[in-house]
Amino acid sequence: MSAPILFTILNVLGTFVFGLSGAMVAIRRRFDIFGILVLAVATGVAGGIIRDVLIGATPPEALRTYWPMTVAGLAGLCAFFFKSQIERFNRPVLLLDAIGLGVFAVAGCRKALDFGLEAPGAILLGVMTAIGGGVLRDIMAAEVPRVLHEDIYALAAFAGAAAYATALWVEVPDIYAASGALLFAVGLRLASVRLGWKLPRPPRS
Repeated sequence: MSAPILFTILNVLGTFVFGLSGAMVAIRRRFDIFGILVLAVATGVAGGIIRDVLIGATPPEALRTYWPMTVAGLAGLCAFFFKSQIERFNRPVLLLDAIGLGVFAVAGCRKALDFGLEAPGAILLGVMTAIGGGVLRDIMAAEVPRVLHEDIYALAAFAGAAAYATALWVEVPDIYAASGALLFAVGLRLASVRLGWKLPRPPRS
């Protein structure tokens, strides 16, 4: 599989799983079908829009082409019609969110590098791509964004993007670099929840 095909698959996958996570939050909040689709699409495309605007790839791909909103909308419909099957997974929103986080961290970093950014800026854009959809989802659902109260969230996206940029710097083939970084970010996020990892906090006064 070539690198362009891999990143096309990653972008579609990330959009779909983030769309699913947005739709599942909407269902949990008892939104109607229109609200579910709105939250699914917003969650699926927000991170990519932020990334594209910041690197000057305007109009953003989500507004230039039909596929991002279509994929996110299909994810919303899947959640609406197959809610019970999706909920068989343990904590489905968490799982979907972790997958989307890792996918978009790597894909966002790759696109930023393609547009000529150096590694630090590309890593930052990877993080913003990864957390943008989830932040908008939580705000629209009247919840505190996970990035503000779940410690290993943005850090997992940073770790994935940094691992990818570092692997490219030491000349690891693109496909292996992307696959490894994606698994690292997703694994770190899921392990942090499973094992209760927390970052240091200031002592209570």
